[in-house]
Amino acid sequence: MEAAALLAEHQAAGRAVDVGGVSTFVRDEGGGPDAQTVLLVHGVPVSSWVWRRLLPALAARGLRAVAPDLPGTGLSGRPEHFDYSWTGLGRHLTATVEALGLDAVHLVVHDIGGPVGFEFAAAVPERIRSVTVLDTIVTAHTFRKPWPMAPFAVPVLGGLWLRGTSRLVLRTLIRTIGLVPGSIVSNAEIDVHHRLLRQTDGGKAFLKIMRSFETTADKTRLYSGVLAAEGRPVQVLWGRDDPALRADHHGKIAAHAAGIPGPTLLPGRHFLMEDSPEPIAEHVAGLVTR
Repeated sequence: MEAAALLAEHQAAGRAVDVGGVSTFVRDEGGGPDAQTVLLVHGVPVSSWVWRRLLPALAARGLRAVAPDLPGTGLSGRPEHFDYSWTGLGRHLTATVEALGLDAVHLVVHDIGGPVGFEFAAAVPERIRSVTVLDTIVTAHTFRKPWPMAPFAVPVLGGLWLRGTSRLVLRTLIRTIGLVPGSIVSNAEIDVHHRLLRQTDGGKAFLKIMRSFETTADKTRLYSGVLAAEGRPVQVLWGRDDPALRADHHGKIAAHAAGIPGPTLLPGRHFLMEDSPEPIAEHVAGLVTR
């Protein structure tokens, strides 16, 4: 199937929700009267499209899986005057949960969805039933962007770098950094990421996100505190061969913050939900029923 048809299917599978005046696209699958809700928070340069295999895998295990697009990404709005920092995106995620009427969630975060999700968890800790960490950032003050992403944060250069990131370039980057060799993910599926990256504004809001990382010691303390909080289970799942956020460094940091021996390694690179949706769903379902 071509990228345009895949994108149309993706859009038809979700809905737009008004959150504080920002149109927010949400995929919502599974559920039932007693179903527990799993909230999936994506990173960059992707969107809720990255969860398309995990959503049905969670639903098949009796869970409700909810995956919003953060403002500035995917099919959500891209207001010019918006706080695209981790703090601002976390505030919007909290408002999204309110707008959806979700009383309690099991949080799953990936990439900068980690800091954004941790902001949400710190704001309303009583709503968090468990936390599953996938290849994300905890020690914000020591974080350095991987080389393919670093230019996006530089004024002027960021726009040039984005314009130079053609479909073929993005395919190469995602396959090299994000997917295992021989991945079942097609070029058309990667091309959907490319279309969504530039959706409606040419990627201007995405560049604002990239320039608004809050790499401070205060954020490190906040995010470590979320993972160390008592009263809810936490697990750390990691792509065994992630070259961007390595398991032997970032994975160990996340596990240490959560007070567990180390990350659980799964087949995959940075976008492990693309290649290992079933193992991830099994681990999440196991944590929900713990």
